[in-house]
Amino acid sequence: MEDDYFARLDRERIEKLRTAEAAQAEAEAREAARALHHHKCGKCGSSMDTHLHRGVQVEVCPQCGAVLLDKGELETLAGEDKSGALAGILSIFRK
Repeated sequence: MEDDYFARLDRERIEKLRTAEAAQAEAEAREAARALHHHKCGKCGSSMDTHLHRGVQVEVCPQCGAVLLDKGELETLAGEDKSGALAGILSIFRK
């Protein structure tokens, strides 16, 4: 009986360690992927250049001309849309 108790405790500790190691490995993989793709063009993979446009930092690819806007930057650049056209365009990109 006593051996079963300690064996169960050992299994529980090992499972907790495995879970912690898996979480750590997943976090490291996410960080490595982010570092690999950070500030890179999603279209061609080139490094993006940052330009200030109307007070907003916009990333532009010098190779293919793709533009990357962070959340809320399109609304800031476009200003208030009284026609509803911007809302229609934005609905395409929202998830």
